[in-house]
Amino acid sequence: MSALRLIFMGTPDFAVESLKRLVESPHDVVAVYTQPPRAAGRGMDVKKSPVHRFAEDKNIPIVTPENFKDEKDVDVFRDLDADLAVVAAYGLLLPESILSAPRLGCINIHASLLPRWRGASPIQQAILHGDETSGISIMQMERGLDTGPVLMQASFPLDPHETAGSLHDKLASLAAQMIVAAVEGLASGESTPTPQDDAKATLAPKIKKEDGAIDWAKDAKAIERKVRAFNPFPGTWFALQGNRIRILGGKVIPASGKPGEVMDNQLTIACGEGGYRITHLQREGRKAMTADEFLRGSPVQAATRVG
Repeated sequence: MSALRLIFMGTPDFAVESLKRLVESPHDVVAVYTQPPRAAGRGMDVKKSPVHRFAEDKNIPIVTPENFKDEKDVDVFRDLDADLAVVAAYGLLLPESILSAPRLGCINIHASLLPRWRGASPIQQAILHGDETSGISIMQMERGLDTGPVLMQASFPLDPHETAGSLHDKLASLAAQMIVAAVEGLASGESTPTPQDDAKATLAPKIKKEDGAIDWAKDAKAIERKVRAFNPFPGTWFALQGNRIRILGGKVIPASGKPGEVMDNQLTIACGEGGYRITHLQREGRKAMTADEFLRGSPVQAATRVG
């Protein structure tokens, strides 16, 4: 197979490994599209995305449009004369003028087993809902939200202690292992796209920081999954004696009590069903610590109510 002209479109760490694998392949990544540098962090310093930094190190031309509403941006994309665009967590909806510009169209790397978890938070939703498996889908893109036919899928069982951070890294690595074969299979005609079953589709809405508040009326098992699903972002938290406490880890304990009430001297909190014992936590502006370390400095009496 002759070398293909590829455009890569991605922004966060998740996309970097796949871009790296394509750069190392026989194919030619002629441009990288990524989100523009933006202010972030406490100092609000303007930072380039992980994909931007990688492409810069490899001397690949970088394009950072705010969107594709300006026809000039569409013309620049078309003029690259690409065979295919590979998209991975880019962060922009692509109009039809972009989707149809490359000779073979655009394909997307999605962090779920489509049609399950279409949308922005497939990694978190898989953990939140207690899925037993996860994986990567590589699909042909169309105008619908993650609705295109699937070119390739690979799956693996989820560890019962999986966090969003650990699952993110596993899926990024799996995607990188798959992407070159997916590109070449599409180009050669050997891959047969399989339409998704829309009747089995589930949605993965965007997660916001405020979603991290713990509702102690929920089942302890659901709370345990939420803590893992929201680690590292946006994190889960509760209010204790006027302080916001971030939960970094814990376990389900057989117990019963009033939801939100501390049940013992080990920071076990009663839930709607069962109890949740916090094992690792972090005060705002402080370092992470074990619950034992926290309790030695700030004892919490049984029957204390938490927010």
